[in-house]
Amino acid sequence: MSAWKVEERIKYEADLDKKFPDEIAGKLTGEKFHTCIQCGTCSATCPLSIYMEHTPRQIIAMTRAGFKKEVLRSFTIWLCASCYSCSVECPKQIKITDLMYALKQRAIEEKVYPKRFLIPVLAREFFSIVRRRGRNDEGELIVRMYMKTNPFRMLLQSMLGLRLFLKGRMDPLSRTIRGKKELRAILSAVDKNGQTL
Repeated sequence: MSAWKVEERIKYEADLDKKFPDEIAGKLTGEKFHTCIQCGTCSATCPLSIYMEHTPRQIIAMTRAGFKKEVLRSFTIWLCASCYSCSVECPKQIKITDLMYALKQRAIEEKVYPKRFLIPVLAREFFSIVRRRGRNDEGELIVRMYMKTNPFRMLLQSMLGLRLFLKGRMDPLSRTIRGKKELRAILSAVDKNGQTL
């Protein structure tokens, strides 16, 4: 009989963050988050669950148990494609995609994601551009994203950028909106209510 390879880590109750589930639930429609019956429908419908280290069902269970460090450092929350199939199929109508967004926001706030990981850098730069201009500027976003993650990769993508420019698909001019002051006031109000952008 071959030896089984067990890689589970023993976790002590003292290591858990008991406030974490309520903090995350506060960013959602909290009463439903705690009603998860762990049926696994979310994991079964998720098209990316086969690539995740923890399935959506496991992320919910870990979040409710207070495994803050493990959840926020997990690649699973960054792999969520926001397709909402999990939320649509959930028998308890839990907005699992919103949970993933809340966990991503918390990971960004606490700076616990990999330093040059593309997705959080892209999110932060996108919101920075929108806050400043009132709309996204794809060219600036791509340049800022690659400069902060992998500048050499930008060189590999330069031919694609040139082709997009020649076809009229990439605008060299930076456009803004009217009412940027009002937009910033709205975004500041959202920030004050505890939702970081």
